[in-house]
Amino acid sequence: MLHSKAKWNIGTVDSAIADRLCEELGLHPVVGGLLVTRGITDIGEAERFLKGEKDHFHDPFLLDGMEEAVRRIRQALQANEKIRVYGDYDADGVSSTALMTHLLRRLGADFDTYIPHRALEGYGLNAKAIELAKESGVTLLITVDTGISAVEQVALAKELGIDVVVTDHHEPPEWLPDAVAVLNPKKPGCPYPFKQLAGVGVAFKLAHALLGEPPLDLLEIAAIGTVADLMPLLGENRSIVKLGLDRMQKSSYIGIKALLDVSGVTGKEVTATHLGFSLAPRINASGRLDHAEDAVMLLTTDNKEEAEHIAASLDELNKERQRIVEEMTGQALEKRAIQDPDARDQVIVVAEEGWNVGVIGIVAAKLLERYYRPVIVLGIDPETGLAKGSARSIPGFDLYRALTQCAGLLDHYGGHQAAAGMTLHRDRLDEFRQAMNAAADEWLTEDDLVPVQNVDAEFALEDVTVEFIRQLEMLAPFGMANPSPRFVLSGLRVQEKRALGKDRQHLKLMLAKPEAAEGGTVEAIGFGRGAYLDLISATAKVDILGEFGINEWNGVRKPQILIHDMQIPQTQVFDWRGAKQAVQKLEEVTEELRRISDRNGGYSAIVVDADSPTRQIDPDRLPCGLWAMDVRRGAIPLNAVAKQAVFEEASDVLLLSMPGQLASLEKLLERCEASRIYAAFADWDRDYASVPSRDIFKALYQAVIRQNNWAIGNAAFLEPVRRKLGLSEGLIRFMLNVFEELEFIVRQGETYTAVSSPRKRDMNESEAYQSRLKRSEVEQMLVYSNAQQLAEWISDKLEARATRTMEGIV
Repeated sequence: MLHSKAKWNIGTVDSAIADRLCEELGLHPVVGGLLVTRGITDIGEAERFLKGEKDHFHDPFLLDGMEEAVRRIRQALQANEKIRVYGDYDADGVSSTALMTHLLRRLGADFDTYIPHRALEGYGLNAKAIELAKESGVTLLITVDTGISAVEQVALAKELGIDVVVTDHHEPPEWLPDAVAVLNPKKPGCPYPFKQLAGVGVAFKLAHALLGEPPLDLLEIAAIGTVADLMPLLGENRSIVKLGLDRMQKSSYIGIKALLDVSGVTGKEVTATHLGFSLAPRINASGRLDHAEDAVMLLTTDNKEEAEHIAASLDELNKERQRIVEEMTGQALEKRAIQDPDARDQVIVVAEEGWNVGVIGIVAAKLLERYYRPVIVLGIDPETGLAKGSARSIPGFDLYRALTQCAGLLDHYGGHQAAAGMTLHRDRLDEFRQAMNAAADEWLTEDDLVPVQNVDAEFALEDVTVEFIRQLEMLAPFGMANPSPRFVLSGLRVQEKRALGKDRQHLKLMLAKPEAAEGGTVEAIGFGRGAYLDLISATAKVDILGEFGINEWNGVRKPQILIHDMQIPQTQVFDWRGAKQAVQKLEEVTEELRRISDRNGGYSAIVVDADSPTRQIDPDRLPCGLWAMDVRRGAIPLNAVAKQAVFEEASDVLLLSMPGQLASLEKLLERCEASRIYAAFADWDRDYASVPSRDIFKALYQAVIRQNNWAIGNAAFLEPVRRKLGLSEGLIRFMLNVFEELEFIVRQGETYTAVSSPRKRDMNESEAYQSRLKRSEVEQMLVYSNAQQLAEWISDKLEARATRTMEGIV
């Protein structure tokens, strides 16, 4: 058994609507269903979604304030006024600033750009920047991706004789700034039909209005900001990104080409995933660790050498950002372990002096991904004592609501349900942590602390074809609100497994249908799942949650599954026969299970045979329970850990030694409810691997009769017979023991003497012989079986127990 990391929520589809879409548009039934699950039920809407053409852009003048904005900018152009574009330091703000730069160059404007420094100035318009604009002779300020809340700052600009046009997409406050124009589709009363534009999307609409047509050459830049800011890839955003990606395959921008090159994307088909996970992090790195103006320059330069230099610099900054994030994440994990060793806190709050506030949000996201708990990470300024934090949350815990309850402890806060920021003094951190956890204790249930993965449909392995995946690609680009389709495939046989990567950090499985000894297989890749290699038995049947792709190698295209989650619903049997140091190996495996948060709640148990319970290990030094298998009681506790535990609660059971008879193991398995059973049988002795034939017994007895008597422990006279018959010393001892039990030889002091005319006895009258026969049965099943046979035998016994349990319940 291996638990999934998330609950799988398999969706349902209105089949009648899906069938109609498929019939009208010639789509695969699953593709029709995927459109319906994305809320697309109209034929015309579906066509627009699939095609995403340039005629699908809305009239920009539907944005409230657009006429005033265009009129004021044209006035500035005619009068050759100094214009300043004021942006933000994230990828959306950088893209917005770059787009406006290209636009104003085309319009022949006298302009420059300004992006505040994250650490020195913080987010948004600030008074000092407005005063600098006045000193520079600026008379028109155009904000991009910011400004909607800058009531006081816009008032100051107006007082200084600077007009402001605000373009933004964030949630508007109750009071809007008194600007010449405020462009924001979310503004109350704004009739614009699509409300989810990114900041760069609003800038694109302003360019559309000023030029009289959509500036298609700017779509590449608009696509970067839209994906980077996690905007839903539906409606107009989908057209922006789809058309932008089409143009980016042969980009006309030197800076984008250089960025693609350092990101390792050159020569590949550029996708939304590349924008979100390759280009955007490098653009963001400039604003997190240095100044975002470098990223703006990259997206606007016409100098190839300069573009390559900046791209390389941003790539190095991103590597440094990754190093800092990794180091801070490690420190955060250590702090969490120290301050909450029992992991009782449902909200993780960690703070430290010197932590880079530019990356604390990334660290918070990493901790959330690991623990699936609301997380707050704060960097403390050692001079002021102020802790600036960034928070990430899970469904069920509203960060903004929780922070509002703690407002008395905070100097400043803002955000929404899933993400927020705050500032407070370090002296209030403990009280803040307690208050946030009090809210979590009240609001969160146990189910809330298990992530949910939404699944589009269940699928059969034979239906995973290149043609089907090609149709799925019609739904791209994938992103927010249009995720890459995810499917569940159940009960697949693991035909092959291995680790990939320099550090063996990735997992590769070859999967096949469970009932087919031969036939088609599909490759599945689990990035970052290399640790699962030893947690999947060779005989396991796995359920995979993943998305489909195509692996192309040497001109051959084959389906591939990208693993997002996996589970093994049945008890797994691991064949550890012949493995060295099985006890240490068990500790390593269970530690890995704890690291990946396998949801089983059990503990480890080691099982030995009742006749030799301490043959290999010291029971009192074991960190886990030690049990003996017994034919009557099933399992007998042998150490202190076991005596305080319940065997049925063991999630991992190591069968360390061989049972004297199968009945002992069968009785044990009647009580076993483990997720994983490791069959080591490490004490198997080849001297007891077979039962000699009667002819061999006869040949040995003839040698004994000839010798007549000999000293106990000195059977050297049997050496010629042993060699001739190929017997081990252990088998010789066993056969002599049988002769003694049947009174064919007798012990007289320190000497054995052969009985010349013994009473006729049957071999089965010897207890040693009977025990050997049972031992032979044990060995045939537990030693000489292959891994599949062993797993099936143990699974049969477990199923029989489960069946009896169910019958008892019924």
